[in-house]
Amino acid sequence: MTSDILVVGTISPETQAAVTGVVKGLEKAFNAKDPVGLSVQFTEHASWTNVKGTRLDGREAIAEFSASAMRSFLRETFARYDVLKMLQIAPGVIAVNVAQTPTDSAGTPVRGPQGATLYVIAEQSDGWHIAAGQNMAVGPPSTA
Repeated sequence: MTSDILVVGTISPETQAAVTGVVKGLEKAFNAKDPVGLSVQFTEHASWTNVKGTRLDGREAIAEFSASAMRSFLRETFARYDVLKMLQIAPGVIAVNVAQTPTDSAGTPVRGPQGATLYVIAEQSDGWHIAAGQNMAVGPPSTA
C-alpha cells in the first residue's frame, strides 16, 4: 500500500489492498462507462447518494442511473480515484475517504470540479463491496 494513505485501526495489508481494489474497480468502470461493472462494486442493497444529492438504493438502481448518466452528462467525464484514508469501523467494515480528480480519457488531470467521497466498504461472502456512500463536488484544492 502507498504510504500516503492514512490508516486508522488494525487493517491488514491484504484488506487495504482489497478495499483499494474496490475503489480502483469503481474508477475503471466509471472511466470505461460500464454501469454494470460500476454497480457490482456495490452490495446488492447498497445506499448511495450521488453528487447531485440523489439517493440510489440497491445495485440495480445504481446501474440504471449510471447507465443513463454515462450516456448523457457523464459521457465525456473521466476521473482518477485516490484513497486518502481508511478507518476501521468494525471487523470487516472500513470507511474510506476518496479524492476524485477530473482527467481526460488518457488519465491526465484536467481542470474541473473535484469530488470528495466517503465509502463504507464491507466484507461480504463474495468479497469486499461498497455498502453505503456519498459523493460531493468540491472546488479545486487551495494553493494557500
